[in-house]
Amino acid sequence: MQSSLNIYTAFFGLTERPFSLVPDPDFLFWSESHSRTFTMLEYGILTRAPITLITGEVGAGKTTILHHLLRSIGDDVRVGLIANANGGRGELLRWVLHALGQPAEATDTYVDLFGRFQQFLIDEYAAGGRVILIFDEAQNLSRESLEELRMFTNINANKDELLQLVLVGQPELRDMINRPDLQQFAQRVSSAFHLSAMNQETTTAYIAHRMTIAGAHREVFTPGACVAIYENTGGVPRLVNQLSDLCLVYAFTAEARQVSRLTVDVVMADGVFFSGRKTGSLVLRSDQKIGTD
Repeated sequence: MQSSLNIYTAFFGLTERPFSLVPDPDFLFWSESHSRTFTMLEYGILTRAPITLITGEVGAGKTTILHHLLRSIGDDVRVGLIANANGGRGELLRWVLHALGQPAEATDTYVDLFGRFQQFLIDEYAAGGRVILIFDEAQNLSRESLEELRMFTNINANKDELLQLVLVGQPELRDMINRPDLQQFAQRVSSAFHLSAMNQETTTAYIAHRMTIAGAHREVFTPGACVAIYENTGGVPRLVNQLSDLCLVYAFTAEARQVSRLTVDVVMADGVFFSGRKTGSLVLRSDQKIGTD
């Protein structure tokens, strides 16, 4: 498998696979929307906002931006990253303590857990540090959990906030927070941004960027291919990665040095790309070659 991958990358003059589905900050493309998202994250942290909210569609690049953020945070900040936290009252606190490297035994009561958590925040503050909790896939949090998080932000020392929260999730998270019964939580959100999908021009630049980072020194994806990829993915980065990777595989198999619009059409016609989006059916001529537009 590894030798096959080496042949695949060598064929296009690449040093690594350009369209992996694993979030990789080294490949982060700074579209206008991604730049604004990161700016709002930084703004929330620098201003010690109690709650920062980032939303976006599945695969929009939220987690990749988070990983880039974690690289830039100083040593004076303790970060707890919690993904897919669930459970009732007390379970959330266990997730938090584990993320911060603190003990949370099954026999501990809620009072024990909260006391340990509060003391941890105070100790970090006394040492000149601060604590940030980042919740990825936060749309899975219940109303009860969100209310508990709001209570966490009430722990402070005089005018200083001891804890900051960053909630990252899908669009329904924003809808949930805007509910009337979560008004107090919403009022603590000081920084928020919605990460939208890329347009056609940005999708083309995104593909070229990732190919360049992976070592490409020539145009591999034709303009027609980039348009077709946008049309079939809606500009969602994760879907663009998936379809672009499949197109490279198809072009390599056909010994075509470029990915053309026809390459994209063949991939779509073969049904190997699953996007969850509705696309039209294709009829391909038998005399068409995969490396031509």
